[in-house]
Amino acid sequence: MRLAKTVRRPGRPSGSFRAPLVSTAVLIGAGLAACTTPARQVDARLPAAYEAPAGKPLPSQTLDQWWTTFDDPVLNDLVATALEKAPDARLAAARLAEARAVRQGQIRQLYVPQTPLTGSAKRTDTHIIDQSGSGGFTLGGVTKSLALDFDVSWELDLIGRRAAARRVVDNDLAAARFAYEGARAALAANVAQSYFEARGYAVQLEDARQSARIAQALYDVAAEKGRRGLTATSEAERSAADLAQTQAQVAQLEAQLQASRRSLLILVGKGVDPLASLPVEPVLAKAPPVPAAAPGELLARRPDVREAAARLASASGNLNVNELALFPTVTLAPGVGLSKQISPSFLKPGSTTSTTSSAWTLGANLSVPVLNIPKLMSDIKAQGARVEQAAVTYEQTVQKAFGEAEGALVQLDADERRVALLSAGERRAASAYEASRKGYAAGLTDLTTALQAEQSWRGARTALTGAQTQALQRAVQTYKALGGGWSPTSLPQQPSAQ
Repeated sequence: MRLAKTVRRPGRPSGSFRAPLVSTAVLIGAGLAACTTPARQVDARLPAAYEAPAGKPLPSQTLDQWWTTFDDPVLNDLVATALEKAPDARLAAARLAEARAVRQGQIRQLYVPQTPLTGSAKRTDTHIIDQSGSGGFTLGGVTKSLALDFDVSWELDLIGRRAAARRVVDNDLAAARFAYEGARAALAANVAQSYFEARGYAVQLEDARQSARIAQALYDVAAEKGRRGLTATSEAERSAADLAQTQAQVAQLEAQLQASRRSLLILVGKGVDPLASLPVEPVLAKAPPVPAAAPGELLARRPDVREAAARLASASGNLNVNELALFPTVTLAPGVGLSKQISPSFLKPGSTTSTTSSAWTLGANLSVPVLNIPKLMSDIKAQGARVEQAAVTYEQTVQKAFGEAEGALVQLDADERRVALLSAGERRAASAYEASRKGYAAGLTDLTTALQAEQSWRGARTALTGAQTQALQRAVQTYKALGGGWSPTSLPQQPSAQ
């Protein structure tokens, strides 16, 4: 399968300026011709299928809220709480809100004319003294001037500057939205993995306590035999060492379970709640099946891949904007002004005159960046390098997504086979223990043999518990690697760079 994304490759415009003052129509035509640059094909080739066992044909919506497939009310409540209250979720929401606010401001700058409304007021106290003759006099008074001007500046979008800038703004928001969805999907996966880790500790703690009970019984038997001289006292010492080891394991698992529960509460945004508010049952269920998926679906399902694609489209759009900056800018500049002046009358002392005037203007400006061309060309080269970086990042993200998905599927299959083998071994150990227990009850075997059989069974259960915990966490990892944890259909169509 070959999936390619076309982006703009940096290149020199084909138009040129021979004189600063040329026909506007000629300049616009040259600008439109210069907007076409060689395309770069992004390498997003993916195999048609994973080199891993295929999953079961399940609805695609299974990935949207994959945690519900575990049929665990506690897990569903934890994920829902985390997506609403967790610091990571609130931080992601705040970043998305910032991106939306920035976009609104940028859209206003693109489509709303620059409209400065200016006003001024002035007060002048004038005194004129005439002492040229015997009948000297003094004239003067207060002069008040008021003015209000409303000037508008509007750039005519003749070569697509505004449309190119709009695509950049839209792709920046799309990238922020995909980053938001990716953060929430990662949070849901972290909550589920932490929850299954805590459950694994709870099961292991239960088994460890039973192992400590067996070790205590074996020590008691060995010590009693040693006192009666039936066995060497070293047998009791060895049993005491085994007992101490199992008791130490119990203490370690108790601490790990407590720390795991506290970490889970912090992760979902309830870090100050008591541990009793988070019940963890010592039970591990079988992981649900993972839906069948094709590698090509990662391009639409993985938020990080779509974020990288949006950032690539944004970088390509910025290159377009930089290229269009080489060409003339035509700006309309209409304006309206109103002024009023009240001044003393020199013809009639003690009286005032009032003058009101209004004016409107309609003009157009043509700006040609003749002397800025070297700087603009440098900007184009720098933005072209950024496009290349974004393209490489996109390719790398696609390859990483495929590697994570295939690796998770392969490891999940291995974990499931390991659980099946250990389950069979645990059943055999349980049968051996049951036979030994019945033999002890019938007086055919001694207590030591029965306790050792139970100890072997408990050891098999501990190994199985570890494998089951790892399989559950691997299932979560696989759901995340396949792009689960959000709904791509809830998003608007991603803008393009062209």
